[in-house]
Amino acid sequence: MLWLAKRLTGKDPLPGRLLAWFPKGAVGVGVFEALAAGAPTDLDARSLATARIVSSAVAGCPFCLDMNAATWKRAGLSPAELTMLVHLRRADWPTLGAREHLAARYAEALSLTPVVLSPELAHALTAVFSPRELVVLATTIAQVNFWSRFNQGLGVPSAGFFDESVCALP
Repeated sequence: MLWLAKRLTGKDPLPGRLLAWFPKGAVGVGVFEALAAGAPTDLDARSLATARIVSSAVAGCPFCLDMNAATWKRAGLSPAELTMLVHLRRADWPTLGAREHLAARYAEALSLTPVVLSPELAHALTAVFSPRELVVLATTIAQVNFWSRFNQGLGVPSAGFFDESVCALP
């Protein structure tokens, strides 16, 4: 699995190498990753990328932000949109569009401790996303938060997935 991860990404799979110390955990995480939400079958690419980038930025995980920000172009985000998400420029989020704006707000709310989901945000989310889409978003955000805490807890640095010529990562 480590060989495959390195071959697919061209990067050192340090989180995977660390999980090798706990094989049962590695299997569980592997299943979670293999079944992670993907566009377009589970949710649109822009909403998923927005949630992943904001969750990574709020948690402050260098590896996660590096990896998730690298998907910006494939998800259809512009360089300006990527910059506002990476640097948590909340005042600019409404320019993303209703779904992405709400995905960003939801990702922020679920990535803070304690989690506080305002009734206003919950209502806005249910007006724009189906129940299934909300579960996909929540699962995606939780997945990023797992990796953020795992990677930061073990000192995993960024791996160079993202080309910072687009914008500097914090």
